[in-house]
Amino acid sequence: MAEPLSIALVLFPNLTQLDLTGPVQVFSSVPGATLHLVWKRIEPIPTDSVLTLMPTTTFADCPQADVICIPGGFGVDAILGDAEVIGFIRCQAEGAKYITSVCTGSLALGAAGLLDGYRAATHWSARECLPLFGATVSKERVCIDRNRITGGGVTAGIDFALTVVAQLVDRPTAEAIQLRLEYNPEPPFTAGSPDTAPPEVLSRMLERIAPFRTRRVEAAERAAAALNTAVPSTSLKAAVPST
Repeated sequence: MAEPLSIALVLFPNLTQLDLTGPVQVFSSVPGATLHLVWKRIEPIPTDSVLTLMPTTTFADCPQADVICIPGGFGVDAILGDAEVIGFIRCQAEGAKYITSVCTGSLALGAAGLLDGYRAATHWSARECLPLFGATVSKERVCIDRNRITGGGVTAGIDFALTVVAQLVDRPTAEAIQLRLEYNPEPPFTAGSPDTAPPEVLSRMLERIAPFRTRRVEAAERAAAALNTAVPSTSLKAAVPST
């Protein structure tokens, strides 16, 4: 692209840091790109790990970005009903070339009315929530539907970001970043998907996350119901822009 890229990534309390930091590492390698880590205020944001993140700008001060990206995590449940967060996402989506997410961040896009009629990916434990927002569930690691690009669970964030770079800039740039990061995964186990995990591992995980899944579905149902009284966002259903 002729002009430097601007990428805005939304922070929120209890996000999964790898959903954010994986893409940030990739996007930071794009020549001339400007990254904005955005939250309501400039204050430390706790993640679901020991790491704390600091925003670089606020919702009020963030310029229009070429890419808006929402990471996931347990904190997504709270922002689904947060009018200020959802309003910022909608506002940025009006002018963004690509509207994107990683993991359960796709539910925030759904709550903003941005996935109605689109295919989308999310973490496997949250797939049942996507249809509440009019989205079709994709099991792809990275799902591209027009100008929506959504990544699957957590570690898909690097794949997602490389895909975005290839779309926005070109494939050689994305491949050079992949090489720089030596991103050549060879996982030690095949337990990274409910389709391949040993049954006993899947069973234990399902039992452990059952309360969280119930809470998330309830939050998604409330957000979906709120969309019924929101202003229709048909103008946001844009085709893939030229690059």
